Amino acid sequence: MLLQQVLEAQSFRRMKLFKFFTQELAIDLGTANTLIIQNDQIVVDEPSIVAINRKTGETIAVGTKAMQMHEKTHENIKTIRPLKDGVIADFQAAESMIEGMISMIENRRTFFGHLKMVICIPSGITEVEKRAVFDSADHVDSKETYLIHEPMAAALGIGLDVQEPVGNMIIDIGGGTTEIAVIALSGIVCDQSIRIAGDEFTSDIMQYMKRQHNILIGERTAEQIKIHVGSALQVLDTPPDDYFVNGRDLMTGIPKQISVSYQEIAHALDKSISKIEEAVIKALETTPPELASDIFRRGLYLTGGGALLRGLDKRIAQKTKLNVHVAEDPLRAVVKGTGIALKNTDKFSFLIDRKSI
Repeated sequence: MLLQQVLEAQSFRRMKLFKFFTQELAIDLGTANTLIIQNDQIVVDEPSIVAINRKTGETIAVGTKAMQMHEKTHENIKTIRPLKDGVIADFQAAESMIEGMISMIENRRTFFGHLKMVICIPSGITEVEKRAVFDSADHVDSKETYLIHEPMAAALGIGLDVQEPVGNMIIDIGGGTTEIAVIALSGIVCDQSIRIAGDEFTSDIMQYMKRQHNILIGERTAEQIKIHVGSALQVLDTPPDDYFVNGRDLMTGIPKQISVSYQEIAHALDKSISKIEEAVIKALETTPPELASDIFRRGLYLTGGGALLRGLDKRIAQKTKLNVHVAEDPLRAVVKGTGIALKNTDKFSFLIDRKSI
């Protein structure tokens, strides 16, 4: 009896020690931004970019510091966005970025023996691309890695019960991809994943400024235009003020300033938004009738950075004749859902581990 009590005490101490040395991280590895949750708190929220010394290959900066260097570097430094269209495009740079962002976590310095991660991925990802994510996790010494599809994470993040036999449609507009999925019974019933999202909007704005105003602007300036006067509709109830843009005149080569209105940006983004609308209609067309009935009652849920585009919810509502709900915190919905999945890895059957690919 005494021996059994001693063994139980030792086992309890080992479990406590294991727990103490275990670090659990939920990662939304996005094309534009990477967010990390630890202990139910967002500990990292940084742009997905890394600055590298061309000569030595050494990582100079990650996240915000690297973004400040973007499009302003000399020949010895290059900035890389390791993710393109929601997947890893530069394997080595992605590893450096993930490692750099994990090192930003305050208590990362303390030794731990077991790193457990849940990483968010697009629903249209291939098996090869999944393996690339697993390999990147292995290189930062993750002992236990799970993947979760973005629409599922977004649904969890906005408080939907994904396990109930009720259909919910999620439209997650990120930086590289727009994920549209109908979710029911812990699974994605039908989905559309298109590579038109925030980055495409930025590119549209750059092209419009060049074509319409003969002015050359960079990605960062186009991003600021999108934030300040980005719109999906030509007429808004509460329109933003015109935004002043600095760039290089293509005719003279001299820097100049012009003002841009939200109507111009709505015109510039029109084609890309139309493609998102088409994808939403296509997803609705392939939805089973019983789930379509649920979606009619419950409406569509809009998440991701693209959900912040002025008038987008109204435009999709006009197109589909359905109610469109914008998430309370659309930028963080996916990482919050990934954090919920991290705490329930034994409960959620939709999580992907290495054995299942």
